[in-house]
Amino acid sequence: MKKISKVITALTLIFAMGCTDILEETPRGIVVFEPEFFETEAGVIRSLTGLYAGLRRVYGEPYYYNACETGTDEYTYGSQADANFKSADLCGMGIPDASNSRFDRLWDAAYGAINSATGVIENGPAAGINPALVAEAQFFRGFYYFLLAQTFGGVPLDFGGGELKFNTSPTRLSTRNTVPEVYCKSVFPDLEAAVQNLPDNPRWTGTVSKNAARLILSRAYLTFGWWLENPESIPTYPTCDRKGIGSYDLTKDQCFQKAYDVAVAAIDNPGPHRLQETFYDVNLATNDRNSEIMLWADHTENSAKYSESNVTGWDGGDGQNQAVWMVTWYFQSVTSSSSSTAPGTWNAAPFFRTVLAGQSFSRMWSRMATPREVFSKTFTDKTKDSRFDGTFVTTYRGTWNLGNTAYKNSTLYNANLLPINPGDSAVSFLATDPGGIDYSNATYKSGMGLGNLAGRADWVMPLDKISRTVFPGLWKLGAYRRTQDYNDDKVASSRPFNILKFSEFYLLAAEAAVKGATPQSGRSARELINVIRERAGKWKFCNAANAAKTDDYSSDLTSETPADVTINFILDERSREYFGEGYRWHDLARTQKWAEYAGEYSICAKAGDNTPTTVTRDLKTLGDGHKYLYLRPVPTSQLDNMDGDDAYKASYQNPGYN
Repeated sequence: MKKISKVITALTLIFAMGCTDILEETPRGIVVFEPEFFETEAGVIRSLTGLYAGLRRVYGEPYYYNACETGTDEYTYGSQADANFKSADLCGMGIPDASNSRFDRLWDAAYGAINSATGVIENGPAAGINPALVAEAQFFRGFYYFLLAQTFGGVPLDFGGGELKFNTSPTRLSTRNTVPEVYCKSVFPDLEAAVQNLPDNPRWTGTVSKNAARLILSRAYLTFGWWLENPESIPTYPTCDRKGIGSYDLTKDQCFQKAYDVAVAAIDNPGPHRLQETFYDVNLATNDRNSEIMLWADHTENSAKYSESNVTGWDGGDGQNQAVWMVTWYFQSVTSSSSSTAPGTWNAAPFFRTVLAGQSFSRMWSRMATPREVFSKTFTDKTKDSRFDGTFVTTYRGTWNLGNTAYKNSTLYNANLLPINPGDSAVSFLATDPGGIDYSNATYKSGMGLGNLAGRADWVMPLDKISRTVFPGLWKLGAYRRTQDYNDDKVASSRPFNILKFSEFYLLAAEAAVKGATPQSGRSARELINVIRERAGKWKFCNAANAAKTDDYSSDLTSETPADVTINFILDERSREYFGEGYRWHDLARTQKWAEYAGEYSICAKAGDNTPTTVTRDLKTLGDGHKYLYLRPVPTSQLDNMDGDDAYKASYQNPGYN
């Protein structure tokens, strides 16, 4: 492997607003370090800082985000999608291959991080490095190997110097280990060591704690248990027996029990982590880096150096958080009239201006769109369950007063030539279709095929009429600027991208219990799920109304939880809790429910087309009927840097992708 010995120690900041515990590093670029670099505390700190910086190459990176979401039940391709997004959707416009499967972002980032972490693990203890620092490296190595095994199957443990050995001499030969070897030689022992030696309280704000390691360990045991069971006979590669190794030669039931026990141990010993009071609080931009978030890929609007991203102007930086751009429709193209003259003399004026308006207004790229089933099947309860309102932007308000425009101080005239002022609702997505909506745009011209309803000044679109062009935005990831004099929407999001949440312990333990783990008293699957559902029923603020709301439907939501919780109920609950955060592909792959959940969806083709089309995804199989797409292809970036003939590279690649 040509790149795996490179250690990225780029600039980073573990940044907390109002907190003085800041981890700062000096620029070092991309370099190859010798073992003695890791034998000093300064070298170890520098290496660990690079590991945190490296998270930005994966989380919030738009192509990796696409790989984790497009083609699931959460997202399909949008009106501005390129081939990367269309092929991921598996609807007849290509399939993921070694060149266009954007899980290459994970592969390419993971190996430099793994080798850097191995340098600390291998050399730090002999130099007397604090075991807690070594444990951070063990977390990252186990974390990345877990992600790789989930995505690609078995992957290399030997970079040229031996299995799990630090390597300073790049090699162009590589051999893949099996899935059990990856789990039993790295994932489980590394994460268990991290749990043992990491502190309850993070070293700095944003560094990993004992419970961060517990979360990935629980998820790994759960995933390996599913892999051992293999209910849908999904193939693995390299071919191997479905059994563990050595002390990790566990049955699936033992894996599910370990997943449960680890998750419950974290719930019982939360350290500084806890659930936020409401779902709204979890994802509110002004509450970023809150106690529920245990790991994030950090960004700041205060410094391009420490964000590794532009903080003014268009594009720039190696670690930009552009994920929310992908799922934002072109709401700024909606227009109203600048005058109240008679119908037929429409004078287009823009409704919207900038991200300065707040979390609901991000840059528009429309590469991904929500299928209708998101709102008809997943978020069925839009009144009591706060997660619908706390996930999506369903009301867009006028912000033309922001910035220097010709309409800065004007009243505009919207649907039905009714007046609206800045802050008024300009576009609304309706939970149900009231009938009588005029979509012709013959008299009142929205510019985006939206409808007008008698007596209403806002343009309207029922959720069952959404298209690849017009669909609710994603509030929870929305860009936000604290610098109030900034009015350019081209800059990447300066918010951290959340990776690990304390809430997942409840869902992991519940899933393990459904799979057969013996639950503790008061910790059945239903009781664990209801901790999350109780929180979901508590309101603090309504985004759609832009007003405080203190309703409490927690008893309603918990009473509606079935007595016998199923895996499907948990998957629905996971989507309601983590929609659009990059969890979904791995959730459906782990449970082997991808075809069941994502094999078909419906959506309107474009703005103004209000007739939904049902789309069947082609979840292709090999000649023997095996569903090979559950493993993603080893990327071209790896294959091109390997020596060997075509036969050697073909044997290295996952079946179905040659």
